[in-house]
Amino acid sequence: MAAGEVVKAGPAVIDESQLPEGTVVTNTGRLSIARPYEEATPPLPFTPVQLSRLDEALTLASRAAKLAFSVYLGPLGDGATPDTRAEAERMHATSGDVSNSVLIAVSPGQRVVELVTGEEASRRLPDRGLKLVVMALVASFKEGDLVGGLVSGLRMLADQAGTPVHPS
Repeated sequence: MAAGEVVKAGPAVIDESQLPEGTVVTNTGRLSIARPYEEATPPLPFTPVQLSRLDEALTLASRAAKLAFSVYLGPLGDGATPDTRAEAERMHATSGDVSNSVLIAVSPGQRVVELVTGEEASRRLPDRGLKLVVMALVASFKEGDLVGGLVSGLRMLADQAGTPVHPS
């Protein structure tokens, strides 16, 4: 058995002039601190793992087909009735090698998918094949699999394009 006495410390002396703004000492000696409200940043559309999958798919498709694939996710134009195709073509025109590039532009809010190909890319990617890719993208998007749809769409495009044939 132990013996001893309980010792209570007296109220701590706090210099309120040294407290940060929004801090007060209550009657019981507890500190009450008010902090400014900070709005949460909007959630990103992809997790780091999903971004990694998408980056890998873009790299592999571009290497395999020798075309520059790119993906845009966001609104295509503004206004009541935006010309989504014209906006996607404008974005495509700003890419480096326009002739050998392919843009997949997806606007989930507008429920639009636009595929834009450059001159050389369009020779290697027939319209029928592009329509199949868009159908596959839309099917995945309807299931809520945005990244999976983009990854499989890139693979389909690279498979259809094949490797370029250069005359010897």
